[in-house]
Amino acid sequence: MPILPMFPLGTALLPGAGLPLHVFEPRYQQLVRDCSTAPGGPRFGVVLIARGHEVGGGDQRNDVGTVARILLDTEIGNGRHVLECVAEERIRINRWLPDDPYPRAEVEPWPDTDSGPVDMAPLMEALERLYDLLDRLTDGNAPPPPSPTELPDDPGARLFAIARHIPMGEADRYAVLATPGPAERVQVLTESVATAIDLASWKLQN
Repeated sequence: MPILPMFPLGTALLPGAGLPLHVFEPRYQQLVRDCSTAPGGPRFGVVLIARGHEVGGGDQRNDVGTVARILLDTEIGNGRHVLECVAEERIRINRWLPDDPYPRAEVEPWPDTDSGPVDMAPLMEALERLYDLLDRLTDGNAPPPPSPTELPDDPGARLFAIARHIPMGEADRYAVLATPGPAERVQVLTESVATAIDLASWKLQN
């Protein structure tokens, strides 16, 4: 079972997303140094903290995460690093190891289950409605919704990409990450968009 250095964070990292990090704790400075010489490349796992804080340890962690690859590592003095990372494949945690000197875990890849054809048309229609409301809320300054031509062809990856454009809390984002496959993911995302539409509509009326 592969062992990965782990970086618990207050965010649920979705595959394909970018991840900027400012590393200042000594234990994570060591993690970055170890990643730089790892045979598999500069990679570490990211999981959402279920309870607790990013700094200091003692946190409780969720058991589904993502592998992040370091693309750019800039040292800024006193052992600190500014990292630019990208999220790759999804993983499940099989066992946490002692935090010595930083969190580590036995992990396994968790690819999507094959759920057959997935109808994304209702989700995309709801997303257009959401962005119309957001545009009205921001006096025309809302970013445009994702273009279908810019999205991945693979249904699971496509839904992860769509999720990155939906305003939602970290618990909801984790629910998206933890779906077994595209059929469940499209349902969770459709519900998230409906919630965001309700909230945007309420703000417009008040």
